[in-house]
Amino acid sequence: MTDQKDVLRVENLKTYFYMKNKKVAKAVDDVSFSIKRGETVALVGESGSGKSMTALSIMQLIKKPGKIAGGDIFLENQSLTGFSKKKFERIRGNEIGMIFQEPMTALNPVFTVGNQIIEMIVKHKKVSKKEARNKAIELLEVVGISRPEQIINNYPHQLSGGMRQRVMIAMAISCEPKLLIADEPTTALDVTIQLQIMNLLFKLQKKFNMAILLITHDLGVVAEYADRVMVMYGGQIVEQSDTKKVLFDTKHPYTEGLLNSLPDMDHPTLRLKAIKGTTPPASAFPTGCRFAPRCPYVMEECISQNPPLFDTGNHHLSRCILHKEGVETDNNGTGNQSKNKLTI
Repeated sequence: MTDQKDVLRVENLKTYFYMKNKKVAKAVDDVSFSIKRGETVALVGESGSGKSMTALSIMQLIKKPGKIAGGDIFLENQSLTGFSKKKFERIRGNEIGMIFQEPMTALNPVFTVGNQIIEMIVKHKKVSKKEARNKAIELLEVVGISRPEQIINNYPHQLSGGMRQRVMIAMAISCEPKLLIADEPTTALDVTIQLQIMNLLFKLQKKFNMAILLITHDLGVVAEYADRVMVMYGGQIVEQSDTKKVLFDTKHPYTEGLLNSLPDMDHPTLRLKAIKGTTPPASAFPTGCRFAPRCPYVMEECISQNPPLFDTGNHHLSRCILHKEGVETDNNGTGNQSKNKLTI
């Protein structure tokens, strides 16, 4: 059971990149959502859909020529928009932790993993280096690393991918943050290690009652761990609801396409159904619905209008003209072919 208080609230977030050719890449375009204490919300979509940019915007790690062009981000009831770099450094790593996609590039290769965890603790907590070292050893043990007293002296290149990811998790939770952003936390890990990492994350979530924003393309992980799902395409959220509703009562054609591209365990020899076409670049989105060029249900209205998020009932949102009142369909609604692909 989650606390009803919003830990994170994102309102109409816009993160744009202003190119030298005067084009504007709308990487995140009018995105709104919230996450409650102890809740896991998954953000899913293809590469280039804006998932990681949403996370980096929350962490205020957008580099030029990009910037947050509009909207607001609240941690509990405190607006983070307009914070100076120095002021936000007290938030980053302390109240909001983040696990990055690739630990080998996120960890500094010239410092031991112990030094990097200790630096995080000393920066945010009023403790001595000795106390921070003891805390770092304890954290390495918490995340399942054996011989933490020895591993604390190792450099990142001396550790396996799974161990580096555990070190990243130890750093991210070192200050017991209110919100943990996990950006593809199991990328490049084998299946067994993926399961261990995900189980570890949610064991720690229960221990610290953290909110988790889980960014992933793995719908199996979503089905197993997420309370709610937000599907992102073209810098916007196109579907949002409880996990079971999104996966088993799919409303948006893009979500349907994602689910239909999964292997069917009942018919393992069938060819996978790919979504036709490719994701458009953020600097060249179509005028109307951003999924229209790839959508099997496209209508004339879709070409000229980018629809808002319609509430299809029970807080199940879909950015599709099919759900606009008065639009006639042939009742071949989305989601029928994708059912029973996942087991929750």
